[in-house]
Amino acid sequence: MTPGVGPRVATRLLERFGSIENVFLARRSELEALRLKPETIESILNREFYRKAEEEIQKVKELGGDILILDDGSYPMLLREIIDPPIVLYVRGNWRECFELPCIAIIGSRRCSTYGETACSMLSRDLAERGICIVSGLARGIDSVAHKAAIQAKGKTIAVLGTGIDDVYPKENKKLVEQILESGGALVSQFPLTTPPLKDNFPYRNRIISGLSLGVLIVEASERSGSLITARHAIEQNRELFAVPGNITSRNSIGTNYLIKTGAKLVQQWQDVVSELPNEIRSMILPTKSEKKEEKQNQLIPADL
Repeated sequence: MTPGVGPRVATRLLERFGSIENVFLARRSELEALRLKPETIESILNREFYRKAEEEIQKVKELGGDILILDDGSYPMLLREIIDPPIVLYVRGNWRECFELPCIAIIGSRRCSTYGETACSMLSRDLAERGICIVSGLARGIDSVAHKAAIQAKGKTIAVLGTGIDDVYPKENKKLVEQILESGGALVSQFPLTTPPLKDNFPYRNRIISGLSLGVLIVEASERSGSLITARHAIEQNRELFAVPGNITSRNSIGTNYLIKTGAKLVQQWQDVVSELPNEIRSMILPTKSEKKEEKQNQLIPADL
């Protein structure tokens, strides 16, 4: 919300002053010592921006949301590790629990095929049933399918928005947003309230989708799909990269098949994702009700039969 202060400048400021509050209390000479641009220094020293920030915080609270700062203990640990984490994170819903769960991002084509929809629904459901939080971008197509399948599995899902948390894009997903919140999921955005769905917002927020997640699973992507931007972020952030193989004659599979050829893990079932996660994460995976029932029945069968 402060002009001239992006992720990299914010990181330098926090390293020097320790907290956002101390940044705004800094003297001009201290800011000049960091060799910041004059307009950036003026923005920080201008108390009008501090007042606007307080107003924004109040509006978010009225919405039932929260604002997390990069130096906040509640800020998601994985996201803090990336090169350019958002300084401010707007959140709504059951974000505390969602951030504590192992997260996997599932993204893909907005114009998905029946095959892509089926594959996405199956994988999102199977992962969500086992306690993995599904992260996606609330877009049409694969993103929406991933969110819906997680909800139907009574799991958790996080929607990373390209707007403020007070808006829904696309508008047709208003009901889906309500379902995400009602089911214990969360909304996340780096953008201030009233931010409209500007074209550049969506590729920019993709780094947050991968940053919140242990890995990124791509289900259908064309040659120029925005999902490939997220795949690049995943690689840069040292996240696991997964892809569902597709029809070699389909334009929607060019991107995913290319990712597999160049090193992404081929995924056919949920086990293909979980097997690549760290041991401490795999130990957190929960059995489904049917798996618990089967295990219990096996325990009742005599060993010599």
